[in-house]
Amino acid sequence: MTAPAFASFLVAAARSPELADTSDLYGWLVGSWGLEVRWYAGADVAGLGLTGELHADRILEGRGIQDVWIMPRRVDRVGPRDPVRNMYGTTLRIWDPAIEAWRITWINPARNYTEQQVGRPRGNDIVQLGTRANGTLTRWSFLERAPGSFRWIGDVLEPDGLTWRREGEFVATRTA
Repeated sequence: MTAPAFASFLVAAARSPELADTSDLYGWLVGSWGLEVRWYAGADVAGLGLTGELHADRILEGRGIQDVWIMPRRVDRVGPRDPVRNMYGTTLRIWDPAIEAWRITWINPARNYTEQQVGRPRGNDIVQLGTRANGTLTRWSFLERAPGSFRWIGDVLEPDGLTWRREGEFVATRTA
């Protein structure tokens, strides 16, 4: 089966009528985005000029949103890559009416990493909370959302139970 044929079974043209407009938390994400990477893997990388790309679309008859996060950008993926700064992963975001929230699964096979969270609105922001297999609490947030940009941050709760530590930060600009 060719990729375009498979994509035709996955990608949806519109939101499912089963998903209310008020529950369409991630619909604004559909499209393509350029990423400026400020933090990654717990390190400040702002001075390295590291960039990435993000592409998102509606899937599964419009009941979900799937995205692909790529770092470095595809055009920059030549030669050996730094295994710590290699991201080519996907997020599945599926609305769960039973909990009135979005179930999120992030998979980055480039680093053999998986994360599960639950996403809900918090004011104008979107906050996703989860717990890693080792018990570490995670918080990933979409902040400062505007029609052509947003900021994404990923934090983990320190063992003191009070302090959130930054693991990742991306500034996104819409490209399509």
